[in-house]
Amino acid sequence: MHCTLMNDASVWNHDKKQRVPTIDDILKARELIASTVRKTPLQNSRTFSRLAGTNLFLKLECQQVTGSFKVRGAFVKVSRLTDKQASHGVIAASAGNHAQGVAYAAAIKKIPCTIVMPQNASPAKVAATRSYGAKVIQRGLNYDEAWAATQEIAKDEGRTIIHAFDDPDVIAGQGTIGLELLEDLQDVDRIYLPVGGGGLAAGVAIAIKSRKPNVKIIGVESKAFPAMKESMAKGSLQSMKMGYSIADGISVKQPGKLTFEIVNKLVDDIVLVDDTAIVKTMFLLMERAKLVVEPAGAASLAYLLSNGGHAGKKEKVVSLLSGGNVDMYLLGQVVAKGLMQMGRMLRIFILLPDKPGALKGVVDGISELSVNIVEVEHDRLSSNIPAGTAGVYLSLEIEDEKHAERLVEFLKQKGIEFKVAS
Repeated sequence: MHCTLMNDASVWNHDKKQRVPTIDDILKARELIASTVRKTPLQNSRTFSRLAGTNLFLKLECQQVTGSFKVRGAFVKVSRLTDKQASHGVIAASAGNHAQGVAYAAAIKKIPCTIVMPQNASPAKVAATRSYGAKVIQRGLNYDEAWAATQEIAKDEGRTIIHAFDDPDVIAGQGTIGLELLEDLQDVDRIYLPVGGGGLAAGVAIAIKSRKPNVKIIGVESKAFPAMKESMAKGSLQSMKMGYSIADGISVKQPGKLTFEIVNKLVDDIVLVDDTAIVKTMFLLMERAKLVVEPAGAASLAYLLSNGGHAGKKEKVVSLLSGGNVDMYLLGQVVAKGLMQMGRMLRIFILLPDKPGALKGVVDGISELSVNIVEVEHDRLSSNIPAGTAGVYLSLEIEDEKHAERLVEFLKQKGIEFKVAS
């Protein structure tokens, strides 16, 4: 998320040099969050180790308070406000995890909190943010318009804007994850984590490199928003054009000035992943590990699963699953698309005589093959459907490619005109 920190009297100047947080700042941040934020599990996964070809550990920030790592940095920043700042309250522009993290932190500290969201923000996310006691104002049709409204409100009401990533306190808060990783896996070799604005990568990198400089840290960005990768390649901040990715949590047009400075020095590489790999990984996490992980949260594992040979089989590799807040409607789409990607759902179109019992014979035969019919859709009105016939789309759940071959052979033997729709 793009935000700007405000002082008591004026908007923070982006040209002002910010202090780079240190390992001591991260240690102090851990003390601040100790009684409020969970130490999340580090889970060794034999299934994903086999699929990725390495010894893989999953850091489950998807099980964090508010469902995301964002609460760490938000709580540290809110905890360090002056009495004057706290009395005026805080404000943030966000439609996702940052909003919930700030709202939760403000509620714990009993500080007034306003979150500005776009008018088209997910109703579920709006409700979740309100559930933490924040006042939600919906302004504008996109994030940039909501951010403009945030600046106006902050100036009028004297509220402090809580930056989502480009702030030393926020970075220190996210860095507490690095301390936990070293406590639970002292001989870690590589850490893969998602990169949007760069706050998570910056904080973890400071914590890890301060203690274990030989550990490799690899950031994973969406192919649609490779802002940090481009910035590192060119040695200066780069801004991406608007694209689209299912991983909205890392769909950031430009990284922060401070986060770029840190990531450019300490992160070993930035790699890219596409939405297809992310969807497949979300599906596998649900089915194999019983974990609900949002698209941005699954990005690092998606890269590992879709790019074999990146690490040795004996290397101890961590994939940071950064959040688990995903809309239920999107989750349904992920399940359907995941089944298709795994070759376990087939959608076919068949043309039948428009007579009673015509479909029953097909359905009975399909059932005998132990194929589960998920959905049936009739089409009699399209121009490509001859009069006296009916087009039928069947969504079918199958076991594997061999199962699909048996189904196709059955349809051919019955003389049924069909085509695979997807």
